[in-house]
Amino acid sequence: MAEQVSGQTTDAFHRGDFWLVQPKGTGHRAGIDAMMLAAALPSDFSGKLADFGAGAGAAGLAAASRCKGATVTLVESAPEMAQFARLTLDHPGNAQFAGRATLVEADVALAGRAREKAGLADGSFDYVVMNPPFNAARDRPSPDALKQQAHVMADGLFEAWIRSAAAVVRPRGGLAIIARPVSLGQILAAMAGRFGAAEILPIHARADKPAIRIVVRARRAARGALSLMPPLILHDGPGDTFSARAGAINNGKLSLFGD
Repeated sequence: MAEQVSGQTTDAFHRGDFWLVQPKGTGHRAGIDAMMLAAALPSDFSGKLADFGAGAGAAGLAAASRCKGATVTLVESAPEMAQFARLTLDHPGNAQFAGRATLVEADVALAGRAREKAGLADGSFDYVVMNPPFNAARDRPSPDALKQQAHVMADGLFEAWIRSAAAVVRPRGGLAIIARPVSLGQILAAMAGRFGAAEILPIHARADKPAIRIVVRARRAARGALSLMPPLILHDGPGDTFSARAGAINNGKLSLFGD
């Protein structure tokens, strides 16, 4: 059993289908980004999934919650967040994931033998999802060091993470990334020659506002053309209530891409 950590909360997701043990007042706390990323997988996915930069395990467990045949490896490098992932996996409300979810404490940017030694062998996964730190250093980062590590993008981050994803995913396996729209150019450049048949889905807070996130989905060594998919609108009425589609996706009832 993982040791308890001071300053934590236990939060229900997918209407109580799974639980996260998360830091309180420090570090990264999961929200809608992780749920949208997990929803990028087709609903019939039943292979091996790696969640790069997993934090407490939100995206990986959300994917396993919706895709009952999936097995998930949570990959997290920060010791503090890896401990929260252990607590999450030990939580009694997550008993359904016993034998289907594991943790690898490693830097996803490792290369070659170092990556394989850490537990991320070449061609060992069917899909990789990632929610990398995508805030620029100039974006007034939090003074909290753990939050900075989770949120602030280092130079060459997309290249390093996508290179690793290309190594560990089997041919024709999948990749899904959530990021800010400004990062699209870097993502497509890093995918070139590695992943193809990319689908880009913008996420808007409201229909008359610019996109606040993009989800990019692609396949290893595929040659299909790039597609711009219909957007997801989070709010279509007054207040902060989710649209029907956004609410269903957030609660693990629909896939983001409709498959």
